Amino acid sequence: MKIVIQRVLEASVEVDGAVCGQIGKGYLLLLGVSNEDTKEIADKMIEKVARLRIFEDSNEKINLSIGQVEGEVLVVSQFTLYADCRKGNRPSFVNAGNPAMAEELYEYVLKRCEELFRRTQHGIFGADMKVSLVNDGPFTVVLDSKEIL
Repeated sequence: MKIVIQRVLEASVEVDGAVCGQIGKGYLLLLGVSNEDTKEIADKMIEKVARLRIFEDSNEKINLSIGQVEGEVLVVSQFTLYADCRKGNRPSFVNAGNPAMAEELYEYVLKRCEELFRRTQHGIFGADMKVSLVNDGPFTVVLDSKEIL
């Protein structure tokens, strides 16, 4: 599983011209699922997201978690995080999860986020989405389950 965390002042996602998810201060999470991923991996990854301390405290030190700043979360599925660009000029996506399995894990991640975070919004799995954000910092972190678990 790969999660790109973008610390944002605001973010939104549209499908067919209609906003389906919108947040204020918090995280935009771009979520990529591989065929090797499980609910156990998803739990560990989301718990890591919840514990990360990448918001500034009153001394301008990167020291606070999303819960401590009462941040919100916008989750967007993005299979392209598993693009393999080693050969040729057209990416291969063979490492991305089977769509049915990936959607099931995406829905599981949404459920876990709703349990852990103050407010969770999301895109629509498999849809052509337009994502807008104001990156705060900019501050972007990439979590890869193969590297952190």
